[in-house]
Amino acid sequence: MSAPASPPLPPARTGAPFRASAGVRAAGVLLALYTLYALSQLDFSWQRFSEGLGHGARLIGKMFPPDLDKWDILGKGIVESLQIAVLATALGIALSLPVGFLGARNLMPAWVTWIARFIVAVCRSLHPVIVAIIFVKAVGFGALAGVLALTVASIGFIGKLFSEAIEEISPKQVEAVRATGASFMNVIAFGVLPQVFSRFVGFATYQLDSNLRNSTMVGIVGAGGIGGALFSAFQRFDYGFVFTILATIVAIIVAAEIGTNALKKALDV
Repeated sequence: MSAPASPPLPPARTGAPFRASAGVRAAGVLLALYTLYALSQLDFSWQRFSEGLGHGARLIGKMFPPDLDKWDILGKGIVESLQIAVLATALGIALSLPVGFLGARNLMPAWVTWIARFIVAVCRSLHPVIVAIIFVKAVGFGALAGVLALTVASIGFIGKLFSEAIEEISPKQVEAVRATGASFMNVIAFGVLPQVFSRFVGFATYQLDSNLRNSTMVGIVGAGGIGGALFSAFQRFDYGFVFTILATIVAIIVAAEIGTNALKKALDV
């Protein structure tokens, strides 16, 4: 008995296999034209750019040798920045978990997700420095304003990504847990969280790194941390101490990156 004939192959495509469509090419042209228009409106010139490089080189030259005599100011500011970042990350994660669940369209009704996503959108709308200024006016100068400002930023970032991660889970595991008669919280604990845990750890560690950096910026407007000392050093033209602060911040970020990578390996995520 002869084998059945195989179905005919589809006709081969002619032309370039990865050629962009007309719409994509038109969008690229429009983007290039707008870029040139924006450059012309912002008074950008290569002369200003080259002069800026020279000014930047002279500024960096003034930072050497570094000032290592103000360890008390540096240590106090760095410790406060670390405290702000850790507290803001912890509060942001605690508040982002319910917001992320409520914003997932595959778990909640539409009217609930709209409210949760509106909260996330509000938290993401303003830069942490602007939020820090608002909280400085509300609660006064100090670390509390910085913690509150970075908590709002953490909710905007983690809440959005966490709700999107939940929407991408496989429904089979969720339905299997529901078929056992489990409650809603058990469905969340055994059907949803195991599928998004690794991604959530990544979101949380990235937000901690981001809050470590942002704690410097909010300090410039009086919300605690090393940012206030950095701004004062710039005002005093104390560029040696500026370099010491910046180098310490870089070292902390690198150490945090090494620590988060070790944590991910320990958790096997």
